[in-house]
Amino acid sequence: MKSDIKLIDYLGVRRSIPAFQMSEPGPDKAEIEEILRLGSRVPDHGKLAPWRFIVYRGEERARISEELLKLALEAKPDLSDEMIQVERTRFTRAPVVVAVVSKSGPHMKIPEWEQLMSAGAVCLNIIFAANAHGWVANWLTEWFAYDERAYELLGVKPGERIAGFIHMGSTTFPAVERPRPELTETVTWFGGED
Repeated sequence: MKSDIKLIDYLGVRRSIPAFQMSEPGPDKAEIEEILRLGSRVPDHGKLAPWRFIVYRGEERARISEELLKLALEAKPDLSDEMIQVERTRFTRAPVVVAVVSKSGPHMKIPEWEQLMSAGAVCLNIIFAANAHGWVANWLTEWFAYDERAYELLGVKPGERIAGFIHMGSTTFPAVERPRPELTETVTWFGGED
């Protein structure tokens, strides 16, 4: 499932597919390992690798989704039927979900901010690598990325944080472009515009 598209062309059309539009099949273990290997090739000041991965596949995704539903109901017992279904499918929308876990922390030379940005770069690079292998992908955080009650369930250790969950799989939905900001709204020039 390799793509022959040139990088410059890919960057001009790159688009995430919503996780709820994903379906089987997804990458197998060997492809996931290759995607993560490629995804790890990011700026990493000090060569700290201040991140790690947790891969969720198979029936484990349904079990985790049910446990997340319980946590959601503890916080909001009056969840609507629609939101109960949303919670019940958090990890089953895509065949593979990868947590990018930030292990950033105080360091005598490397600012924690740079370590956090490295974990963010890994998230985007995993999307690029998944797309290069022919899979669709989406980077989500969701409420449980910020709720430490879910960390043990998700395999996140004390002191770690979740940079994102990368959902990967297939889709039959077309990629739909979304509005992008104009450069005039996002660029400040020093030294002239020509």
